[in-house]
Amino acid sequence: MSSAEGTPVWFELITPDQDAARDFYTKVAGWTVAESAMPEHGGYRLASAPDGAQVAGLMKPPPGLTTFGWTLYFATADVDAAAGRVKELGGAVLFGPMDIPHVGRFATVADPQGIVFNLLTGSSPEGSQAFAAAPGALGHGVWIELATPDPDGAFAFYGKMFGWEKAGAMPMGEAGDYAFIGKGADFRPGAVMSSTTTGAPARWNWYVHVADIDAAIAAAKAHGGALLQGPDQIPGGDYSANVADAQGCQLGLVGPRK
Repeated sequence: MSSAEGTPVWFELITPDQDAARDFYTKVAGWTVAESAMPEHGGYRLASAPDGAQVAGLMKPPPGLTTFGWTLYFATADVDAAAGRVKELGGAVLFGPMDIPHVGRFATVADPQGIVFNLLTGSSPEGSQAFAAAPGALGHGVWIELATPDPDGAFAFYGKMFGWEKAGAMPMGEAGDYAFIGKGADFRPGAVMSSTTTGAPARWNWYVHVADIDAAIAAAKAHGGALLQGPDQIPGGDYSANVADAQGCQLGLVGPRK
């Protein structure tokens, strides 16, 4: 069954050094990164979780692009219609829509606060396994997080885009609320927070499930990265942290302490 509207379905790293990124994420996230089978697409490399599911892509920056980092793809039934909604709601279409052979049709867009994300209509009837908010999904995305200067505006925009709603919040004192994303009874993929009060960069971030949070942090440091935040205990007993790779690209980690 294809992925439901608004589900995170792919994670993509734009990096100036694919080899260094491969070495870093192999050790930190436990991925296997395959050599490119798509040289016509700039040497795009596919990363797989320990269970064999493909979860992410590593790509060189297109000519002229000087900003690097992780970007998220969200499922939509009709990319062209969704891109039109983005513009109607005050956002912008930055690239596409265009077809990717054997993958689907996508567009790169920005919300009204200028935060970039991607829309994807997959060509396969099977849903993506990149995001799997379930126990034991090592190497998969398990949480997404939007830091934005306008949390209320973000909920209004993404609510009209994907049907999301605010499903409760965790107060963080002067940093404001950590407001949970919801859609129906079972869809709780992440949260929205203020970039202004928390000091976090205004962007979409995502968290990968690791087997040992301290070991993953140590691996990040050993491979030229840095610890940016945490580890902090979260509801359920696991710990979360944010690290940067050797090129400064940020990724969240979630996992237990051993």
